[in-house]
Amino acid sequence: MEIKEVKELLNQFNDSSLTEFDLREGSFELYMNKNQTSRQAVPVQTETIGESVSAPTIPSTNATNTATETVSVTEPAAEGQVITSPIVGIVYLQPSPEQPAFKAVGETVKKGDTVCIIEAMKLLNEITSDFEGTITEILVENEDVVEFGQPLFRIG
Repeated sequence: MEIKEVKELLNQFNDSSLTEFDLREGSFELYMNKNQTSRQAVPVQTETIGESVSAPTIPSTNATNTATETVSVTEPAAEGQVITSPIVGIVYLQPSPEQPAFKAVGETVKKGDTVCIIEAMKLLNEITSDFEGTITEILVENEDVVEFGQPLFRIG
């Protein structure tokens, strides 16, 4: 995708009523968001013949606030093992909306226990723990879009 096309998409997105836009074409990925909160920031890069260009970010705007908002994610150094996402998809922390979460902070987890489900291409993939211990932190929200390698749970 040419930078001119990316700029045109940015303008169209900015003028539209859409609040989120995610485009994946081959190795090219573009994510735009006008919401107050965003999924975890992932560097987006395009590659054209011999040149690398970073996609620009869209400022968050609404009728009452036209200031640019920057979200910075900093994570303090924490101890313990981390369960990461093996795939890109939507994470579900409970088996169904009317059932309780698979695991909560403070609960004991054994190796092989299901901790969440990730939906990818309409397939539900059970994510199991490779560690034993206590869940000290849940690093995602229910129904978040997660990336490959993104931390999901911290086990102490």
